[in-house]
Amino acid sequence: MGKGKVVLAYSGGLDTSICIPLLKEHYGYDEVITVVVDVGQPAKEIEEAAKKGERIADRHYTVNVQEKFVKEHIFPAIKANGSYEGYPMGTALARPLIAEEIVAIAKNEGATAIAHGCTGRGNDQLRFDFIFRTHGFEVIAPIREMNLTREWEIDYAREHEIPVPVRKEKPWSIDENFWSRSIEGGKLEDPAYHPPEEIYAWTAPLKDTPNEPELVSVGFENGVPVSLDGARMEGAELIRTLNAVAGRHGVGRNDMMEDRILGLKARENYEHPAATVILAAHHDLERLVLTRAELSFKGIVDEKWSELAYMGLIHEPLYAALNAFIDTTQERVTGTVDCMILKGGVHVVGRSAPMALYSDDLVSFDSKTLDQCDAVGVSKYFGMQARLLRQIKKE
Repeated sequence: MGKGKVVLAYSGGLDTSICIPLLKEHYGYDEVITVVVDVGQPAKEIEEAAKKGERIADRHYTVNVQEKFVKEHIFPAIKANGSYEGYPMGTALARPLIAEEIVAIAKNEGATAIAHGCTGRGNDQLRFDFIFRTHGFEVIAPIREMNLTREWEIDYAREHEIPVPVRKEKPWSIDENFWSRSIEGGKLEDPAYHPPEEIYAWTAPLKDTPNEPELVSVGFENGVPVSLDGARMEGAELIRTLNAVAGRHGVGRNDMMEDRILGLKARENYEHPAATVILAAHHDLERLVLTRAELSFKGIVDEKWSELAYMGLIHEPLYAALNAFIDTTQERVTGTVDCMILKGGVHVVGRSAPMALYSDDLVSFDSKTLDQCDAVGVSKYFGMQARLLRQIKKE
């Protein structure tokens, strides 16, 4: 007698596709149920994964959570200026939501375990395991547990007549949602290897970008983007539209050495045009409306929030506490930021907000509202301790 049902987090790619026969042949499960969670992957990719899952698994589900992804994960990331080691997170933000949706189906199906196709080297294994184990499920990870290599997987897939969008000469591993697109694997694992232009899909090479700048205006309400060039849009539509606009100017590429959760350094390539523009605009707007003390402390909070989000630790109590603080600051982050994009660069050229902590009357050289002589008393005490110490050392 077999082990019953196992639910597999499915993408349609090489790793998760070979997991289907492996879970039966090597682990003894009677039924393998595949789940594709749509967080903004290309429609064709979702369709192909669903067809493949329906063909080679015992049962398949496709769940669309695009708007949920925007509201519950991308918007909080924008509020927190979410980035890890200098790049906007995409995969990390999506994994907890994907895992939660899979848990819901596993509970409904009465499954005894949940499986994923992650390796033992990356971050996703930990992000998935955390959610699955939090809900009390046994975790099965064939690629990790069997120490499989990419070459072996490709050959195994061919033996089982499983079509996979990977060839040995171009073994890129791509993960995409509408906030970010990551490319890794193959020759890209060599830090010295120059990535070919073919790995990019959202961003134009600088030599092919327009020579004239383009102005985009991003409107925010309570810290989240709500309009583009004056036209109100839902989150997913705004991000997709801005991806196209900024992408044709080559905005939003990262080629970097990244420190993974386990401590391994990995070469990663990313595309995130809309995220680059939105985060630059949001951070600039905060500087207009938040106090110096708020900005200073929020920088610390944002960094810790990004670290927890990168690890997928959304059920860590500190994560909720940080979000509570961040949400309070965002009550005043409403306004418009004008950005000029050109040749891969994003430059803020103007900003306005109804609650701006700025007075042209007070700061203007021509203003007489402030009596400049009032600063003399402040100046006499300014840096007093440093001046006293310097005098003591001289004596």
